[in-house]
Amino acid sequence: MMSSLLPISSTLSAFPSRTTQLAFKARTNQTQGFRVSCNNAQDEQNDNKIILPESQKLVLPNVDRRNLLIGLGGLYTAANLPGAIAAPITSPDITSICKDANSGIGDIVGAVRTRKCCPPSLGKTIKPFVFPTETTVRKRWPAHAGTKKQVDDYRRAIQAMRDLPDDHPHSFVSQAKIHCAYCNGGYTQVDSGFPEIDIQIHNSWLFFPFHRWYLYFYERILGKLINEPSFALPFWKWDDPAGMPMPEMFVAETVDGQPNSLYDVYRDSRHLPPAIVDLDFDGKDKNIPDQQQRACNLATVYRDLVRNGGDTLSFFGGEYVAGDQPVANGAKSVGSVEAGSHTAVHRWVGDTTQPNNEDMGNFYSAGYDPVFYCHHANVDRTWKLWKDLGLPGHVEPTSPDWLNASYVFYDENQELVRVYNKDCVDIGKLKYTFLENSKEVFPWRKSRPAKRSITDQVASTGDVPTVDQLKFPVSLDNILKVRVKRPAVNRSKEDKAKANEILLVNGIKFDSDKFVKFDVFVNDKVKDGVFTTPCDPEYAGGFAQIPHNDMKKMSMSSAGRFGLTELLEDTNTEGEEYATVTLVPRVGCEDLTIGEISIKLIPLS
Repeated sequence: MMSSLLPISSTLSAFPSRTTQLAFKARTNQTQGFRVSCNNAQDEQNDNKIILPESQKLVLPNVDRRNLLIGLGGLYTAANLPGAIAAPITSPDITSICKDANSGIGDIVGAVRTRKCCPPSLGKTIKPFVFPTETTVRKRWPAHAGTKKQVDDYRRAIQAMRDLPDDHPHSFVSQAKIHCAYCNGGYTQVDSGFPEIDIQIHNSWLFFPFHRWYLYFYERILGKLINEPSFALPFWKWDDPAGMPMPEMFVAETVDGQPNSLYDVYRDSRHLPPAIVDLDFDGKDKNIPDQQQRACNLATVYRDLVRNGGDTLSFFGGEYVAGDQPVANGAKSVGSVEAGSHTAVHRWVGDTTQPNNEDMGNFYSAGYDPVFYCHHANVDRTWKLWKDLGLPGHVEPTSPDWLNASYVFYDENQELVRVYNKDCVDIGKLKYTFLENSKEVFPWRKSRPAKRSITDQVASTGDVPTVDQLKFPVSLDNILKVRVKRPAVNRSKEDKAKANEILLVNGIKFDSDKFVKFDVFVNDKVKDGVFTTPCDPEYAGGFAQIPHNDMKKMSMSSAGRFGLTELLEDTNTEGEEYATVTLVPRVGCEDLTIGEISIKLIPLS
């Protein structure tokens, strides 16, 4: 029996479908790619040329599209295209190729922040990134336990940033606009040969590395503004019970009679301290005791980092390469932390009385709240925590399409710098770390949901159809319960070490102009009177998306991945040939459909 307690939130973005361009992909077995753009332009002569960045023009200069697409008899075919041509996302010169943000802002007329998110131009050329050479290592600190000097320096640095003219690349406004431009349609894939396709750094494997680079430069800029070489950002340690309320330093409007530089007016007033953050927040407060909320939060973090983050793509998100639309990118899945605690905190802090849930509740405005950077410092920390677990499958992507994806930022010296994913994997080389209690066993690590007592379960779930008996796509306007055949039963410990059992909910189509959320339960066979909550083993997670559109209703597609290996153990159902999957619509699912439900074994590295 399922209660109204609700689950993981996830973020998705939506962009207008591109009707004038088709992408021909001839991928090699190394996941490298080649992209052809076929535009219906009036200039037929120019349109027949492949649009390639300069580096690729050296390999395939002025190849005619029609010759390429003639077939196997043509000069270039899928069999003989140069395998050295990879397809990583490549950000353009951010100061010369940028447009107003128009995606993800549902109420543009009522928007309280500007849509003009392009950075100022200083007329500089892009330089390659150079690793820092100083010996000092910046030590990021838990926001709820900062020293007076740490808090004072942080306030002083943010105030110095606010005091700069808005058109300065280091100003508070310019730094806030970075998130808007990269997340709400400011840049296109022009440097990869696709000038009509936007870049989106959410909802894919770009999420973690982009935000790591964003904070890296933000931190160093703040330190330089106050001439403090060891300056480090705080992190909102919402994975620890003591750190779950919003950190106090952000709350007061004034401090010692002066404006508090960490204050933001656009926050949900219901969620100021001592309120405990809800890492499964879906827009409605659960109104449960604080002790239970803390326990559910710890279970959510465990789920994000262990159960649902058991392999590379489940944690980082689906592949996203040049030529892909921002969401409909082939893999379409969102990483476990991004879909879970990350998005929940954004929604929990954002002001629901504002047209677009500004500031934290929308990507275009999130950077205007100093809490954003503190929250993302902890999101960045979860990458390190996940890697440090040392579990099978906990490794970064190795595809050249991920390693060589790049972004452009202003550094602390106002130089334009191009950075790559591959250069941010080792934070030791970036000269920062996180302060941890060396004797601490992270409380979420001990928060695997308790094994379900057999005495609380019933032997059968009743007459439930199998996926073969349903005609997909199916509507989720009501609760959907279906039995899904598993690839194996009673797997040995050795088998589990080789592959994770994953529930895949694919082809999720929904209206992108409204908030959508449904919960996923597996083998929920509890007796009447026993309520299943996000703290319980039957809860696999949830699918949710923040409204993303550009003033017109449109259908978007995505997918969810949910780990089952531990769930089956904890629900006493490892030996069952079929898993009973229950999808429970919570909000905005009237027009939502599901395209496929399956269970697969995902090999671990």
